[in-house]
Amino acid sequence: MATAAQAAAAAAFLSFLSSSPTHHTASSSFVSLRATPVLPVSLRAAATGGPRLSSPLRGRRIGAVVAQLPTTHPEVASGDKKIRWSSRAVRSFAMAELEARKMRYPTTGTEGLLMGILVEGTSGAAKLLRANGITLLKVREEAANVLGKSEMFYFSPMHPPLTEAAQRALDWAVNEKLKSGEDGEVTANHLLLGIWSDKESAGHKILTSLGFDDEKARLLAETANEEAAMSPR
Repeated sequence: MATAAQAAAAAAFLSFLSSSPTHHTASSSFVSLRATPVLPVSLRAAATGGPRLSSPLRGRRIGAVVAQLPTTHPEVASGDKKIRWSSRAVRSFAMAELEARKMRYPTTGTEGLLMGILVEGTSGAAKLLRANGITLLKVREEAANVLGKSEMFYFSPMHPPLTEAAQRALDWAVNEKLKSGEDGEVTANHLLLGIWSDKESAGHKILTSLGFDDEKARLLAETANEEAAMSPR
């Protein structure tokens, strides 16, 4: 009798669990939290170096660029070419959104793009900035001076929309690459030059205050196409 009673009690308990709204709600919430991506799939793949093929092609990168950064109407100066962004540029963009959220800004501006380049850290643009004493900490401090600090309890959206200046920087990078007529990718070098091209942008003002100038921009431009041609596919 004791065994039959225990079996009946167990069956009743399992039936309760399967029909309980509270149980389902808790389970669903747990799954959704675990499944929610921090970045879009394409950007996450690029930020981690891209997806990899299974055996026998394991270890071979499917492609360095798995996302297109948002551009409006770039000038196609050298034919109908498909624009490719380097993996470093894509990661820089992803980090720019993250930095905007850390600063609790409602948008991703040129200051965010600048911080993203420094956080990514491996591009020629990032190396040039660091070589000239322009660090992430200094850019954050200058961004707060130029734009002000955000409200302490404001929560920036997951993907803060681009400011007009940041969009112009992306478009400038694409257009400049097209005008060069060279093969290769749009890189973080082009992105930094795009930020510098807009003298009214927060990014340009921050760079100026930290000692960046036209001569350093010229040096960067000289290496931009070289890095684009050597970017990993």
